[in-house]
Amino acid sequence: MTASQPPNTAEELRGVGLRVTAARVALLETVRDGDHLGVEAIAAGVRDRVGHISLQAVYEALNALTGAGLVRRLEPPGSPALYEGRVGDNHHHLVCRSCAVVVDVDCAVGHAPCLTASDDRGFAIDEAEVIYWGLCPSCTKASSSAP
Repeated sequence: MTASQPPNTAEELRGVGLRVTAARVALLETVRDGDHLGVEAIAAGVRDRVGHISLQAVYEALNALTGAGLVRRLEPPGSPALYEGRVGDNHHHLVCRSCAVVVDVDCAVGHAPCLTASDDRGFAIDEAEVIYWGLCPSCTKASSSAP
């Protein structure tokens, strides 16, 4: 008996009820190969894979993939939306105030949703989104060595 193979991108799209197109496959693979990408970077990656695609088509595909749970949208305050392929867990993010690099960080403590609200006001909480802000190691080093 052989081990089952993980689903390919087209099978994942079908599995969530989305039509499989070359652009959607390229977009999902671009997001997964990248690291917290903005729309322009995603569009460039898709164009490298399949040729021309409009920004409107990228936005529409991102909306569909986010709605289907295949892509996660991150919106740090004061920054454009970023997209990542790490979904299905409740991780958080570190954002550098200087260079705007974004990195994943696993939950700080406890079980998902990682935070217990002091008063849930009757909500059935299933996710908490936390963004830690500060300076990345490179920016910290640069700021400490500045005259």
